[in-house]
Amino acid sequence: MRELGVRLAGKLAAGDLLVLTGSLGAGKTTLTQGIGEGLKVRGPVTSPTFVIARVHPSLAGGPALVHVDAYRLGGFAELDDLDLDASVEESVTIVEWGEGLAEGLADDRLEVIISRSDGPAEDREVTITGIGDRWSDLELDLG
Repeated sequence: MRELGVRLAGKLAAGDLLVLTGSLGAGKTTLTQGIGEGLKVRGPVTSPTFVIARVHPSLAGGPALVHVDAYRLGGFAELDDLDLDASVEESVTIVEWGEGLAEGLADDRLEVIISRSDGPAEDREVTITGIGDRWSDLELDLG
């Protein structure tokens, strides 16, 4: 998941929103750690479950990473109270557990669904869907 995150970071720019969906332990934070590594942001990138949101400034002149955990939020009104829309334009924003809540933050987004296998290898299946004009022509060849 971390390697996928690093590769995905190479396709991201300021203003990008990613909405991550997956069960507990599926790899959402690990993917975000890889994105943070690829974006060269100040870390460590850890789950923001109890603080709800963390901002990781760039160490390389790129966009900051805004990492949100919406698991404990009661609805869009609580997400809106975080004022994320103020930073979405200038940051890469990742919202874990954001399905059904975070889509209104931006017209363009990547929806990432992570499923974990039940087998001993604990393989992951990742589906990335681009929504909006930003992603309509972009190939996400993450090889």
